[in-house]
Amino acid sequence: MADQGSEGLLSPFLRYKRFTAAKPFLLGDVLDVGCGIGLLAKAVPADSYLGVDTDTISLGIASAQNPVHSFQVNLPNDDQKFDTIVALAVIEHIKNPTEFLTTCAKYLKLGCSSKIIITTPHPSMDIIHYLGSRIGLFSRHANEEHEELLDYERLLSAGARAGLSLVFYKRFLLGGNQLAVFSK
Repeated sequence: MADQGSEGLLSPFLRYKRFTAAKPFLLGDVLDVGCGIGLLAKAVPADSYLGVDTDTISLGIASAQNPVHSFQVNLPNDDQKFDTIVALAVIEHIKNPTEFLTTCAKYLKLGCSSKIIITTPHPSMDIIHYLGSRIGLFSRHANEEHEELLDYERLLSAGARAGLSLVFYKRFLLGGNQLAVFSK
């Protein structure tokens, strides 16, 4: 579904809070995995941004709203490297989080400042997400597409198996969401 971030009364607020949590970590060239309608592009210069999403309707909206930024359906060539890889509210929709982080890591530039930024709901909020999605507070489509909600230990483990170190972690939105920052 295009723009799940606007489906549900509180979804735009939650999306804004995810962007706010991630924004201090946006450095250099940015690969936005699961970019949706490209709202994060507004925080990154066009020549330093690439948005990727499998939903072509969302990409059409992203391109229309950010005509000088680049958006595409597929990940770039393996030789293209980025300082920052962002996946906001994406990893919970992935069947294999370790494989996802391994794929993201291959796009990181070498150097200690390169990071992967992840936001994801905390599993303690699973029932709240489910009930909220049923009464229109959150996106029903996004909730139905969740594979697994990962806690700190699962994020740490998936990152370690992908050869990454968890360098920053915090819960926000009353503990209902998490920000995890990984480096090689």
